[in-house]
Amino acid sequence: MKYYSVKKLAKLAGVSVRTLHHYDQIGLLKPTERTAAGYRQYGEAELLRLQQILFYKELDFELKTIDRLINRPDFDLIEALEGQKRLLLSRRKRIDQLVATLEKTMFHLKNKMMMNPEELYEGLPKEHAEAWRQEAKERWPEQVAHGERELMKMSKADFHALQRDFKQNIERLATMSLQDPQSPDVQAEIAKHYQYILKFWGKASDAAEAYRGLGDLYANDPRYTQVDGVSAATFGSFLQRAIHHYVDTQLLTR
Repeated sequence: MKYYSVKKLAKLAGVSVRTLHHYDQIGLLKPTERTAAGYRQYGEAELLRLQQILFYKELDFELKTIDRLINRPDFDLIEALEGQKRLLLSRRKRIDQLVATLEKTMFHLKNKMMMNPEELYEGLPKEHAEAWRQEAKERWPEQVAHGERELMKMSKADFHALQRDFKQNIERLATMSLQDPQSPDVQAEIAKHYQYILKFWGKASDAAEAYRGLGDLYANDPRYTQVDGVSAATFGSFLQRAIHHYVDTQLLTR
């Protein structure tokens, strides 16, 4: 059997030697044995018992309560671990909610120096921008709201750089619109396009199918594939086929 000294166990568990001495003194965690020189030695059973103590402490149980729980005649380690897992998951959910509230508060406090909804559509034809936004919110309300929140957290410089890079990507794809949509060069540019779209949308579990739907939108709504203000139906169809191929061969195979 492998034994651990009090110093080694303290380091392993992330507690102080003094804490282990205290647990010994109150009978909560006794060493397996002592050496002839009086040094404490701990075995595997004591390691598991210490884990239980620390889990319960993390859940704010008092030492007296912990002692009573782990010394019950019917104490079951697996059952205890399952119960602790449920409690920790519940706590994590509450902490996640608190963190989200903090982030919202920080975002609102800093928003004067960051993006606002109007700036997200800067550069689009003014007569179309609000109509497009309203249309998108009706089709994908949760995605649009999430995407706008994430974009507004960006600095203006980062957002303008994203706009610039995305515009260049679209322009490159436009020059490729007579090529095979499945060609390696086109697909490499579509891969970049997808990453830009994710930055605008924010993370989503159904991103692959949503991206396929965007390809259909490009083909069916000429407003989204205008080149220098001129509708380009051929470009829309090209994007649809290129995007569908990318989704089928890259996203849905992961």
